[in-house]
Amino acid sequence: MWQAPRAAGQNGSMVCRSIDELDGAVADCRACARLVAWREEAARVKRAAYRDETYWGRAVPGLGPADARLLLVGLAPAAHGGNRTGRMFTGDRSGDVLFAAMYRAGLASQPDSTRRGDGLRLLGTRITAPVHCAPPDNKPTPDERDRCRHWLITELGLLAPSLRTIVVLGGWGWQALFPALAESGWTVPRPRPKFGHGVRYSLAPALPGRAELTIFGCYHVSQQNTFTGRLTPAMLEDVLVEAKSTAGLR
Repeated sequence: MWQAPRAAGQNGSMVCRSIDELDGAVADCRACARLVAWREEAARVKRAAYRDETYWGRAVPGLGPADARLLLVGLAPAAHGGNRTGRMFTGDRSGDVLFAAMYRAGLASQPDSTRRGDGLRLLGTRITAPVHCAPPDNKPTPDERDRCRHWLITELGLLAPSLRTIVVLGGWGWQALFPALAESGWTVPRPRPKFGHGVRYSLAPALPGRAELTIFGCYHVSQQNTFTGRLTPAMLEDVLVEAKSTAGLR
């Protein structure tokens, strides 16, 4: 029987036995000195538009219910987005695009996400990231990615009874996800599936208590992609609608 792995790092050894416990532990993580310094500096040296706000300035936990059937995975929090608001993809233009598409697809209760406590609910869906702290230049190092992986492995294991579908936003998240999937009880083929927008792969379970998992690729909702039209709202919505159907969500 699978159990959540022990979390290494400056938090000490621990086992997270629920999503709520995991989210609290993630928020307290200080394992990566460079990321801790950067997230706290961004919270002190605020962007002018947010000078009167109190930044979260900590690792950002996942968002969504503990029995989610659909999981969205994408990169890391933004310095003045998730690192400011304490919520994944909240408070920046990438999140504006993502939550609007999720609302149209029937995966969110409202089309925008501005702050914690604004009434947003995700419907059968959870959002997480392979790295939970805002990195300088939006580029975590491979070591930081690997040190943060135990959180993703734990999250996948806790979601396993209900999880049926994952949408990965961007190639970086795609590369980070598959080692975590292999360690949390799914069979990952070799060579690993290649990322592309709209690609779809099925993974067989390798442990009891897991179902077949369908992985979708989607371009990241970065401003570089959305401003240039590489990723349009319709393209994003199409992937979300297909993933929703595959997950068995109505």
